[in-house]
Amino acid sequence: MKATIITIGDEILIGQIVDTNSAWMGQQLNNVGVSVYEIITINDDRVHILSAFAKAEQQSDLVLITGGLGPTKDDVTKSTICEYFDDELVLNQTVLEHIENIFSKYVKDAILPANRDQALVPSKARILHNDYGTAPGLWMEKNDTIFVSMPGVPFEMKGIMTSGVLPEIIKKGNLPFIHHRTMITAGVGESTIAKRIEAWENALPETIKLAYLPSSGMVRLRLSSIGMDRVEVETSVAAQVKALYDLIGDIIVGESNGESLVHTVFNLLKEKRKTIATAESCTGGKIANLITEIPGASTVFKGSTITYATQSKIDILGIEGKLIDENSVVSAEVATAMAAQARVKFKSDIAIATTGNAGPSKGDSDAEVGTVYIGIADENGAEACKFLMGNNRERVVQKTVNKSLELLQKILIKK
Repeated sequence: MKATIITIGDEILIGQIVDTNSAWMGQQLNNVGVSVYEIITINDDRVHILSAFAKAEQQSDLVLITGGLGPTKDDVTKSTICEYFDDELVLNQTVLEHIENIFSKYVKDAILPANRDQALVPSKARILHNDYGTAPGLWMEKNDTIFVSMPGVPFEMKGIMTSGVLPEIIKKGNLPFIHHRTMITAGVGESTIAKRIEAWENALPETIKLAYLPSSGMVRLRLSSIGMDRVEVETSVAAQVKALYDLIGDIIVGESNGESLVHTVFNLLKEKRKTIATAESCTGGKIANLITEIPGASTVFKGSTITYATQSKIDILGIEGKLIDENSVVSAEVATAMAAQARVKFKSDIAIATTGNAGPSKGDSDAEVGTVYIGIADENGAEACKFLMGNNRERVVQKTVNKSLELLQKILIKK
């Protein structure tokens, strides 16, 4: 089964919001054996929507649409769906009661006619209940192609996908098994890796594809295969993974198993029954934010300080002013002390600290822009490592976050 994902909204096209819906839907479809053929974003325009629908129908078995279902005049998706399916809008009493219930429980403002109009749905559509909002999902079929229209609000879309869309797709059966294994490498660039594994890559079976996924401070190597026999697919990929470890095991720091590095660290913390705290300066709380975005983070995360200014490191973490004066605020000594103090302050098993010059100016330190120290403290003591992350502020911060997670992963694997 092939799918096309269409996101509708001028706000995406002008960069006002980032389309996270497509990435999430792509992951979920992949998990059940549906291949995504194309992802496109279009504006809330009747002609554009009709053109996109027609193209998607020709190339896909499943078309997932998000956005354009709101109660305002600029949302034209429902009326355009009716035009495409030669249908008309009718009042759905169940949806109306749901809307009225939401307003009575959670909304102080009076319900408006525009809100009630969200209960107007195409007569041919199967209604997909929206637990978290007023606009229902719509399931329609044309010439053996399934069209599903959902709200653009991420948590509403996810609820409809999880409860109403994915189970129906799975019921149709005969879906292949799509398998990925992703190795995380660090310390070596993409071109160097490609040179080292050139012969191996050239000899890969046609059924297995390799993708290089570079990011700040690391390169992920993803092996992918698809087939109806799960055991056969997994076995063939495992054999190539073993060969890859034989070639570049010295730079492979772990596997993501389709998850981000922070999820890998989170799962290791849970598995090892360890807790963590952070003391962040140049990363501004980004490490803590990534961890706490994961449901259940409270089981492993104790707390964080964002001691951005030099004085806050003294006042909040208790770093001695003399230590900073003698070594600079961007130094191994300060990073080590920050990690050690955070571990004590939050009573965690592990603590990680960052201090550095992200640029464009040097700030309170004489260290060159891009200089970063990452400190880690655990039951064996505390230490810090120095890194040179370049001269682009955004890149310095992101590389520091990635390197911090990589160091945590290495430590946790050994515990």
